[in-house]
Amino acid sequence: MRVVSGIQPTGNLHLGNYLGAIKQWVAMQDAMGEDDVCLFFLADLHAISLPVVPSELANATVEMAATLLACGIDPDRSVLFNQTRVPAHSELTWLLNGTARMGWLNRMTQWKDKAGKNREGSSVALFDYPVLQAADVLLYQATHVPVGEDQKQHLELARDIAAKFNLDFGTELFTLPEPFVSKAAPRIMSLRDGGAKMSKSDPSDASRINLIDSDDTIMAKIKKAKSDADVLPGDVAGLEGRPEAKNLVTIYAALSNVTPGDVVAQFGGRGFGQFKPALADLAVAKLGPIRERLTTLLDDRAAVARALEHGAEKARALAVPILRAAQQAIGLQV
Repeated sequence: MRVVSGIQPTGNLHLGNYLGAIKQWVAMQDAMGEDDVCLFFLADLHAISLPVVPSELANATVEMAATLLACGIDPDRSVLFNQTRVPAHSELTWLLNGTARMGWLNRMTQWKDKAGKNREGSSVALFDYPVLQAADVLLYQATHVPVGEDQKQHLELARDIAAKFNLDFGTELFTLPEPFVSKAAPRIMSLRDGGAKMSKSDPSDASRINLIDSDDTIMAKIKKAKSDADVLPGDVAGLEGRPEAKNLVTIYAALSNVTPGDVVAQFGGRGFGQFKPALADLAVAKLGPIRERLTTLLDDRAAVARALEHGAEKARALAVPILRAAQQAIGLQV
């Protein structure tokens, strides 16, 4: 297997990012065989499809890398880098722009959602970034790409581009990547609204647990998290129609590596006055060490940058031969 996945350097990750994506990345890394490869990258090129503040982007990239390292991504077992350090991402994107079709990109749901009514005022990068996503995975002959529901369409586009390129130029260069959907990845919701996804864009800091939060802050946020007046049910069916209760049970299950059914079997019949302190203690025990490692890493940002360059060296070694082969297939290499 060759697994490729990226994350935009938006800074200050929260519990939802950790349980929904990063924890799964670490599990994939740990499950890889001797000949398998995991490549995880900071999508700083994708970030500029929307307006950015240069200093904030640079800091967020280092902070995101530090967070991934603190959560368990091992640069000796995985390839960790930021896109900009591997110019082949940009170069292959331009080559694939000759294969991708406007109609395909016009159908991208996220383009419609992000551009809204201001399509004429949106950047070309916002329209074209699915082609960059295709280059991100095709460049490394990815066999599997971890995707959520909102990214399945983009992976289908990558497969379409790969298939058309291979057909147009009479080659079998590009592998058609398969989606890797982890059934273990939970959807973590806001602590203030069980119907809204946990997000850093929520104006209320109480809606999320940041990975940098102190133990006291974590405990306070969980104890103040929205719940309801009923006791926890004895089975998961009893959580239907109770979004806040379901969310807190989901968080407990994900942190303790058990099923929601196991959680309600243990706490069924108890109220949130008993359950929340148990959840708070668990969250502190699991997230405290991550915060401590993250704080140490952020005290030496140069070391984090060196880790990214180390990963980029390995990524470039994998990427350059594929880029050259694509150039040769098109006729750009004499």
